[in-house]
Amino acid sequence: MSEYELDVRSRKTARFALGIAVFLIVVFTVSAVLLRGTGTGVYFRPSDQVAMVFLGLLLAGGVSLLARPRLRADAAGVRVRNAFSEKTLDWSVVRGLTFPDGAAWARIELPDDEYVPVLAIQANDRERAVDAVRRFRALGAKYSTAV
Repeated sequence: MSEYELDVRSRKTARFALGIAVFLIVVFTVSAVLLRGTGTGVYFRPSDQVAMVFLGLLLAGGVSLLARPRLRADAAGVRVRNAFSEKTLDWSVVRGLTFPDGAAWARIELPDDEYVPVLAIQANDRERAVDAVRRFRALGAKYSTAV
């Protein structure tokens, strides 16, 4: 169990991303093995095969970054981890959590019309996303000093 009062990750996006990553590894590995004996006139060397597998691993690693987003919150503050960045926010700067119409994910509103996207709460998670937004807002009401 988590030591945070709120610990949220997008389930559907993470599963989809990891599935695509496995698919890419399999496709590039099979392609590397099968292309050695092609009759196209192209000479496919072992180094090319290794490069194909490496390229598949590289692409799979990039896609698997979509499984990384997480939102954690407790009395100390809010930690938002997205695909490429991680931010820690004090409750004093958090103005709320919104889910704009048509948006794919939620966002934390900050002062001066700024915001932090929260890829951990995504529309495709449906009820889990609604529950996460409600729980975050309850914590915001409990800890936030922002107006």
